Amino acid sequence: MQHDVAHQLRLAASGDQVAWNNLVDRFSPLLWSICRHFGLSSADAADAFQLTWLRLLEHLDTIHDPARLPGWLGTTCRRECLGILRRNKRVRPTDDDRLLDRFSGPSSSADQPALIADRNARLWREFGRLDVRCQKILRLLLIEPAGDRVSYELVAAALDMPVGSLGPIRGRCLARLRGLLDAEGISDALRDS
Repeated sequence: MQHDVAHQLRLAASGDQVAWNNLVDRFSPLLWSICRHFGLSSADAADAFQLTWLRLLEHLDTIHDPARLPGWLGTTCRRECLGILRRNKRVRPTDDDRLLDRFSGPSSSADQPALIADRNARLWREFGRLDVRCQKILRLLLIEPAGDRVSYELVAAALDMPVGSLGPIRGRCLARLRGLLDAEGISDALRDS
């Protein structure tokens, strides 16, 4: 995997769009999870996400240790999130490391971000195998809900479906996704993390 990242980085640095897209596909789930961790609005999360990729583009030539790319991306994304929060005056910077540790969570092994990103990429690949209707329902109900609570009425209206059918259809879609993940051996990895 590290060799693959190094190869993709070299190709992306030389202008290979496919290599760049591969890097984005592989590490986007990691960046989105960091943005969600900071509780940013959808627009702010998208800004932090895009700024992180822009920073990588600006520093492609300076990444000497490709094995550390997930950590570099994670750190850069956290900095972008904090910068957005600071600009929005929703957070006060602190020098207290204990407080920072509380937000960043317990430390993990150096390869943990890469493993999570790889697992998430496989999860999204299987998600993409679901039919369009299931993808829409799961996105609206589970992945991209507006605010803290999902409004079944709004989702039903957006999908032109009866409200009462959303729960059972969501259950069947999740069962299909679980079946795809089981077939690929991914579901155990999701439960372990």
